[in-house]
Amino acid sequence: MLTIPITAFVTLIIVLLIANLSSGEKKIEHKIERRYASDDPQFLRSMGLLLGPPVIAGNRFEMLLNGDRIFPSMLEGIRSARHTITFETFIYWSGEIGEQIAQALADKAREGVAVHVLLDWVGSSKMDKRYLNLLRDGGAEVIQYHKPHWTGLGRMNDRTHRKLLVIDGRIGFTGGVGIAPEWTGHAQDEKHWRDTHFRVAGPVVGHMQAVFMDNWVKASGNVLHGADYFPKVEAAGEGLAHMFSSSPSGGSDDMQLMYLMAITAATHSIHLASAYFVPDKLTINAIVEAAKRGVKVQIITPGKRIDTHTVREASRACWGDLLEAGVEIFEYQPTMFHCKLLVVDEYLVSVGSTNFDSRSFKLNDEANLNIYDRDFAKQQTAVFADDLKESQQITLEAWLHRPFTEKLIEKCIPLLESQL
Repeated sequence: MLTIPITAFVTLIIVLLIANLSSGEKKIEHKIERRYASDDPQFLRSMGLLLGPPVIAGNRFEMLLNGDRIFPSMLEGIRSARHTITFETFIYWSGEIGEQIAQALADKAREGVAVHVLLDWVGSSKMDKRYLNLLRDGGAEVIQYHKPHWTGLGRMNDRTHRKLLVIDGRIGFTGGVGIAPEWTGHAQDEKHWRDTHFRVAGPVVGHMQAVFMDNWVKASGNVLHGADYFPKVEAAGEGLAHMFSSSPSGGSDDMQLMYLMAITAATHSIHLASAYFVPDKLTINAIVEAAKRGVKVQIITPGKRIDTHTVREASRACWGDLLEAGVEIFEYQPTMFHCKLLVVDEYLVSVGSTNFDSRSFKLNDEANLNIYDRDFAKQQTAVFADDLKESQQITLEAWLHRPFTEKLIEKCIPLLESQL
């Protein structure tokens, strides 16, 4: 008599599992034709009009290397707030820096600043619950994104991986950093990670605020607007930029499309720093074609000091065609390399939360800031060159002669590729 209910229950679990592990959207299947180079005005128009808000002028950017520079700048920004603070992040764990930021946000909320915090439920699972109480007791509004509930189990695999902090709608922060002890310090040892974050001023901060609002509305149903959130912002510099987002519910292919268009337009150089580099066949082909037309391609990924070894094995499994085409691949040695940076022709700099893998391209909610500024791009390639000095190049010969056990593991990786 119990057979039918049990069968129905098992069927429900299987359906939910399939829904949870898939994006539900059709993937990009065709390569992007090369119709213009990165220095053609059409490149800028296409990137803005096809991928997101139009490119906007009048911005200033500051690079923040590692926790010793990142966190003091973020805390200074929080403490300077007069009207509003919006903060969205994936990783928020326990530790001194987590407590400092929670305390700073709570203090501003008590002063009457409207503080809105959006934490991914999975990414904040290691967060001390005292921080949540501290924030809420201070008057901050805190939401954990896609916290498990029986009505939304199919959304659990959709995580917000975005990293956004916006102060008064005028100052923004984005990049790769999470809120955890691993990001403190200056990458001085294997317990302190290498990462880069960016402080932004100018009209493009409005784009950053709009991306935060995208998920805030989904999570709370509340629309935050008005001059306290979207003030008129005067020019703070001369930089061109725009910020756009992707999510399974609103176009999960946008981020991959941006990368494909940038790679296809590259003429001279591609510098890619990627914490998790597991490109699909379409992306590999785009990089290979760039290398074959004479583009110098250099990629830095983590070495053995990585937080997810499965990702490293998956990454190394797909290097063959890249190395054969002349792509230079390096593994960072001193510590976990968590940077997320793409520089094309020392002109376009793309920074933000997006990893170079299927999870970022298909499943996560992501956000990237694209900066079109040659001086700023040269600054980023100089830092990239410094990271190369701390990295070991992997040659085609070394890759071909990697251990048999590694090759065996790589055979199983494709079964998990969509989740990496």
